[in-house]
Amino acid sequence: MELYGYPLKAKFNQPRPPPPKVLPATNVAAGYKNRIPYNPSESFNMPWMPNSYYKAAALNPTLSPLTESFPGLPPTKMIPFISERPSGVFTRHTLDDWHRSNMTNYKESETTRHNAERLRADLTRTIKDVYQQAKRTQGESTKNLGERINDIEYWKSELCIELDAMIRETNSLMDMQKRLERALADTEGPFQVAHKCLLNREKRMGIDLVNDDVEKQLVTEIKIIRSCRERLQQCLDTVNAQIMCNKEARQELEKDLADKQLGHHIDNKCYQLKNTSRGIHFFKGVERIDATVSVPETWARFTDNNIFRSQSARAASAKLRASTESLLMGTADEMWRQFSKVNDAFTSRITEIANAKSKIQTHLAKTRQEIFQLETKIQVIQKTIRDKEVQLKVAQTRLDERSRRPNVELCRDAAQLRLVQEVNEINETLRNLHQCLRASEDMLQMLVRSKGVLEHDLVVKNNSLFIDQERCMGMRKSYPSTVQILGYV
Repeated sequence: MELYGYPLKAKFNQPRPPPPKVLPATNVAAGYKNRIPYNPSESFNMPWMPNSYYKAAALNPTLSPLTESFPGLPPTKMIPFISERPSGVFTRHTLDDWHRSNMTNYKESETTRHNAERLRADLTRTIKDVYQQAKRTQGESTKNLGERINDIEYWKSELCIELDAMIRETNSLMDMQKRLERALADTEGPFQVAHKCLLNREKRMGIDLVNDDVEKQLVTEIKIIRSCRERLQQCLDTVNAQIMCNKEARQELEKDLADKQLGHHIDNKCYQLKNTSRGIHFFKGVERIDATVSVPETWARFTDNNIFRSQSARAASAKLRASTESLLMGTADEMWRQFSKVNDAFTSRITEIANAKSKIQTHLAKTRQEIFQLETKIQVIQKTIRDKEVQLKVAQTRLDERSRRPNVELCRDAAQLRLVQEVNEINETLRNLHQCLRASEDMLQMLVRSKGVLEHDLVVKNNSLFIDQERCMGMRKSYPSTVQILGYV
């Protein structure tokens, strides 16, 4: 026994201490009298930690009287070690209660047996009725499943027929789509040719930048090609939309057909199930789950609507193919006729430019000849002026020398008068010659300017002829054929 206030030592931590010496009876009694009653709340409040354990183990217990450890208690007061308990036994029922309980149990047993006999008779009749009802119900369910299988087979055949027709129509429409795409791509070449022709003709110079019939026809060709491209693109968009509609209708048919095939497989499997079949199990509560989404009327109407939608899409697709074929023929003919008009306009314009070039060359040759003759005359006039200036110098020198005559020798004689008259005549002649020279030079400048104009005009005509004949008509020889425009290749 351990003293109060010391924790119990773990057997696996400390070796078992030797048994203490037996104390005298008087000391033991006194020790029990001085013990404090056990209070569980105090033990819970005491810390039970390894530190407390090691601290308590480090103490050396002594056998001094307990009164020293607990000075608050008198040594003569005895504290009871075990609390008093009641020694009597209390009963709960009487003998009459016991007999009444037995009688009640007997009566309940008889009543239960009687009810069980009646229940067995009812169960026998119920089981017989259940077997008959189950056989009849199962037969009706099997018959309904067979009828359902026949209905599914009928709609399956209808869906297969319509699906095959839709696949053929979709393939034909996709071929038409490819022809439209090729025709639309083939219009890009003529459009670029016409546009480049207009750009090249913008490089004409001077007066040749004229809004002639060729330019008008080229503008008309560009408008026609752009209009044809727009109509082809709109038709292509319509065809693409119709193809999507056909594919949607086809997907609905395929989905409906797949559902029909799966439903046919499941119903056929259910039709062949019997009470002796394998793979039958309990599915508790399945009859309370209503997973149906249609009734026979809506079920048949759904498939009929899918077939009707597919038929409508096929009819629209066939009509669209006919209109597309007509559009291809019309656009190809329209573009080809305008192409021929532009070529005719180019041919006519090239002829006009060639004639104008020939006339310019003739006038240029005559102008050059006239310039040569006029330059010769100008040289003659200039020589005449130089000669007259020498004659004027002689006459003026004479007059100047005669002005130095002395006194009365300064006589206005016939020589003086003639010299003065000669100077005046020469001056008048020089004025006339200078006027003729200026007029000749002006005329020469006009001839040179006319020559420059003719030469520039000749360059312009050569440039225009090169643009129309070499560049434009050279490009227009590569125009696609009608077969290419129609998209057959």
